[in-house]
Amino acid sequence: MDFNVKKLASDAGVFFTRAVQFTEEKLGQAEKTELDAHLENLLARADCTKNWTEKIFRQTEVLLQPNPSARIEEFFYEKLDRKVPLRTTNSELLGQYMLDAAKDFGAGTPYGSTLIKVGESQRRLGGAEREFMQSSAISFLTPLRNFLEGDWRTISKERRLLENRRLDLDVCKARLKKAKAAEAKAAAAPDFQETRPRNYVLSASASALWSEEVDKAEHELRVAQTEFDRQAEVTRLLLEGISSTHVHHLRCLHEFVEAQATYYAQCHQYMQELQKELSSSNGDVFPNTFAVNPPSLSAFSSTSPSTSAAPAPPMLSPVRGASANTLQADTLRIEEVHPPAAGTRKAKVLYDYDAADTSELSLLADELITVYTVPGMDPDWLVGEKGNQKGKVPVTYLELLS
Repeated sequence: MDFNVKKLASDAGVFFTRAVQFTEEKLGQAEKTELDAHLENLLARADCTKNWTEKIFRQTEVLLQPNPSARIEEFFYEKLDRKVPLRTTNSELLGQYMLDAAKDFGAGTPYGSTLIKVGESQRRLGGAEREFMQSSAISFLTPLRNFLEGDWRTISKERRLLENRRLDLDVCKARLKKAKAAEAKAAAAPDFQETRPRNYVLSASASALWSEEVDKAEHELRVAQTEFDRQAEVTRLLLEGISSTHVHHLRCLHEFVEAQATYYAQCHQYMQELQKELSSSNGDVFPNTFAVNPPSLSAFSSTSPSTSAAPAPPMLSPVRGASANTLQADTLRIEEVHPPAAGTRKAKVLYDYDAADTSELSLLADELITVYTVPGMDPDWLVGEKGNQKGKVPVTYLELLS
């Protein structure tokens, strides 16, 4: 117990002297040993690596698991060294709901059979998403976490030791400086005419004592310098390892991109297969359904998502001239078309449109019109009515409301 008390008192004294040195340096009242430029650059690079790795790690976690409560649950499972339970993805859950709904509606009905097809595709999408999340967590998140929780903690510990060794070194330098100043003052030759012999003896004794104090301070300085140099070398070697960390993270980044590309390719393939299935049964099951083709991507490329300007009108099919109109004029006469008993809808005009001939209807942005389709009509076009006017209108210029 006595030894522990002495050690505690010694540690407290060291801590106090370091605190005094640090405070005086901040106030500009003490000199500070500067690290060499190479070590300073390594420290700055390490801090930059840690900060950006942490941000990338956190945002990747959000990308793979947007639910905060789920991320917290996974965090506790990892800390308890327990396996994270299998969690159903949102796509899989949606697919299961669709399949259950199809059972109630009847698998033989048009709606039920379509729900089954879409539900199965959603479950496949969910499975692909889970595989992507698992592979990304292993190949990308885990190496980043290991760096932050392993390598960086070791580097931070050695940096703190280096800072303490530097403070000890500067304390020793300040102590030696004071001891030499006191020795020089005590060694100054006394005035024998005005100084008593007794005072001269005391002055000589004090000079000897300060000489011993200088020798002790020089020894402590050499020891502190050796410890500081050794710790600086250890810290430098750890910091130079950041380069190999970058190489490792680069390889992990390539694996993450590969996993992401595979995931999106699978999703694209599944959706294309679903579209083919639905389009093959669309004409037989839903003869009056409006076939709305999505606008070309070029329609939105000119507008920045951060601006509020309206997007440019979509480009119509290249076959829009006299040949296309003549083809439809042979099979469809607008003046003879009548709206069906059921199947009309309201639509909002998105862009201005000028009719190319008398069979088409000119449109103004934001106006509401009634639209419907008739058998044998091009799915990219609808019959539109506003007031007493009637004519063909392009689907991509409309937003169907009901």
